[in-house]
Amino acid sequence: MFGLLQHHFGRILVLLGWGVACSASAEDYDLVLFNGRVIDPETQLDAVRNIGVRNGVIETVGADSLRGRIQIDASGLAVAPGFIDLHQHGHAQADYWLKAQDGVTTVCEFEVGTADVDAWYAVREGKTPIHFAVSIGHIPCRMAALGDPPSFLPRAGSDGATRFATKETLAEVRRLLERGLERGAPAVGLGLQYTPGASQLETVEVFRLAAKYAAACHVHLRFKGDKGLENVFSGVMEVVAASALTGASAHICHVQSTANRHTPRVLDLLSDARARGQDISVECYPYTAGMTDIKSSVFNPGWQETTEIGYGDLQWMATGERLNRESFERYRQVGGLVLLHANTEETIRAAVGHPLTMIGSDGLRGHPRNAGTSARILGRYVREMPVLTLLQAVDKLSLMPARRLEKRVPEMKKKGRIQVGADADLVVFNPVTVLDQATYEEPDLPSRGIQHVLVRGEFVVREGETQQDAKPGRAVRAPILEHQ
Repeated sequence: MFGLLQHHFGRILVLLGWGVACSASAEDYDLVLFNGRVIDPETQLDAVRNIGVRNGVIETVGADSLRGRIQIDASGLAVAPGFIDLHQHGHAQADYWLKAQDGVTTVCEFEVGTADVDAWYAVREGKTPIHFAVSIGHIPCRMAALGDPPSFLPRAGSDGATRFATKETLAEVRRLLERGLERGAPAVGLGLQYTPGASQLETVEVFRLAAKYAAACHVHLRFKGDKGLENVFSGVMEVVAASALTGASAHICHVQSTANRHTPRVLDLLSDARARGQDISVECYPYTAGMTDIKSSVFNPGWQETTEIGYGDLQWMATGERLNRESFERYRQVGGLVLLHANTEETIRAAVGHPLTMIGSDGLRGHPRNAGTSARILGRYVREMPVLTLLQAVDKLSLMPARRLEKRVPEMKKKGRIQVGADADLVVFNPVTVLDQATYEEPDLPSRGIQHVLVRGEFVVREGETQQDAKPGRAVRAPILEHQ
């Protein structure tokens, strides 16, 4: 009898031991971030918490002690959802690393986009430190339909820029756009200032197609200034009307760059449209200068009146020189990027601080916004000004962009948040030291104060250093509706 009891007691001990081992294993996370100031804009959480990550997903957020294979003490640091940039033109590896050092975990080329969604994604799959996305672009599709040679933007006077689309041409543009949407493009891009030949009816047709696939139209407005009938306000009304007529969502790109000193009035118009139920969002970037191709339609005759700047406000990126009439005409024959010093700091503060705006960098090599947009928001407009609270800034950098994409890309519901079940795309930064370092003279300097950046739970920046072998980035793509 005693032996039998001893046998059963031994089995119980073994079972208990096994249970304890399982419990301990279940509590061992891949990564634990502890004692950080966790910022989750959706739940309004702004408090010291511990985060447990397993298999690239956040499994716990709370005050309890946690144990992990990797443990990071985030005392004195802020922990935020990885930043999402809906307006990034530079998609080379060097650009991705600069974005990672600025706390960005997802970058999207949504304004210009591409005419071949499959090819664009294929080049990057499995090769990037951060997530990536592209729109199907009205500009490149229009250029292809009208026979322009491939280029980033159409040249002023080219068929893709200025020619009116016949019924047959518009049908081809629609075919290319629809193909891209079927292949999972998350959005539709339109650069109406760069395609003055596209009529308002063409805009409506593009919006109508976007509505069919629940895709937002990311729009560079057609006009600038406040003179005549073709001004920034009529440009806004074109987008509002197209959205109202078709039911498509709309997103206004770099409002401060297009509207300039009229930015507050434009934001009032957009706020009125939203108050009446229209799904319209807007972005800005925190720099007083813009940048574009000197050969583009932006500099068509009359540009000084519409842009409200002169030759001396233009800076040739390659040399840093300010232009005059002679140098402007010379460089316009050659083509290249030029900075436009067109805004005041007052305008930027008004745009950044407005509750409607999210942050999109419009990033491209040669401008400091490519490297420093997020850190500039956190350093200058949260700490130094301040225009925003830290919670508001993180909302504009992460949650608002994620929500813009959720309708078409459901996986974005797992980004822009620090909650159980969310993707472990995280940025850990020092709110006391974070700041951009890039300047117009040295635009490729990485931001400072970004301590750690994780993508799917993997470090791409650790202790401020890039992890060059890390390639956890994945395509952000809507469901594909047909087989290749």
